[in-house]
Amino acid sequence: MNLGNLEPTLPSSWYFSEDIYAREKERIFCREWLCVAREEQLPGPGDFLVLDVVGESIILLRNRQGVLRCFYNVCRHRGARLCRTDGAGPPGLAVQGGVIVGRSILCPYHQWAYDLDGRLVATPHMPGFDKSSVSLYPVGVESWGGFVFVNLTPAEAGAFSAQLGEIPQRICRYPLADLRIGHTITYNVAANWKSICENYNECYHCAGVHPELCSVVPAFREAGGAGLDWLRGIPHRDGATTFTYSGTTTRRAFPGLNEDEQERHKGEVLYPNLFVSLAKDHVAAFILQPRGPEQTDIVCHFLFEPAAIHAPEFDPQDAVEFWDITNRQDWGICESVQRGMHSRVHQHGYYAPMEDYSLDIRRYVRERLGPESCTR
Repeated sequence: MNLGNLEPTLPSSWYFSEDIYAREKERIFCREWLCVAREEQLPGPGDFLVLDVVGESIILLRNRQGVLRCFYNVCRHRGARLCRTDGAGPPGLAVQGGVIVGRSILCPYHQWAYDLDGRLVATPHMPGFDKSSVSLYPVGVESWGGFVFVNLTPAEAGAFSAQLGEIPQRICRYPLADLRIGHTITYNVAANWKSICENYNECYHCAGVHPELCSVVPAFREAGGAGLDWLRGIPHRDGATTFTYSGTTTRRAFPGLNEDEQERHKGEVLYPNLFVSLAKDHVAAFILQPRGPEQTDIVCHFLFEPAAIHAPEFDPQDAVEFWDITNRQDWGICESVQRGMHSRVHQHGYYAPMEDYSLDIRRYVRERLGPESCTR
């Protein structure tokens, strides 16, 4: 079938193949910097989170000096889990283990203990054992804009600054590091992570999928979403300045924004798993957590100024409700695409001319999976 100069997508099978997902896990999610949390989720020394990152259990914590550290959740002795995500061990277990009073990490199996920098500090009944030769398996950790990123293969990790690219400069006037979580919604989406990225990267679908969004931002439905100036920001309708049903809010604009940023909407994608949508008074941050080739959890944090959150009249629902309906429309259409790609007749899709940014995910994945994957 001749479709002119339209670019083909990745093969349909790449969106549901277990083999392709296994390659993506090893070559993308275990080697790139992944967003996993916000710094305010670990406010002080000894605070920790146990996270599942593409099937790997890790412990993210602050050491006694308040510095972020991260380790695989596995004892170096016999491989027991150090911390349980449900906060309890098997019934009747005398020593539960885990992070103990913000001072050490104790294995519940043989009570080996590690300090909050991962060093082995105690091995009961083993006099003379050289503890200095053993530490927890490290996970790389970095932060930017209040977001925490990890790298599951730190010895081979690329420079974090290189992965960020020019994004920090493009949105430097938004006080991301100073914002705090005012509300969170977690979505379970039956779609491949790449489909979700492609959907976020184009607005060809907006006119048919997002009537509420297009009412506030008419530019999203004009010319099929072509020609949008994301560097400057996308204009709202007359009288509207933010992402709410009314296009207005009582929250002030972030100090330091330029004139365009006080009236327009910006968005950034940091591959492989962070979307940031920026309005003048709030930020919607989407952290993608792939759970398999056809399942993706999406944690959506709504970020506001601390002063706004602590105000007696604070109510984030004007932004939350608007985003929630927009999100559910997106996830629903992505799930429809996921089901349709299983058809025996659908070998691959096509990118329309206004979907040029969606080509990024095609290049991004192919570069990392290597040439042998391109023949599959």
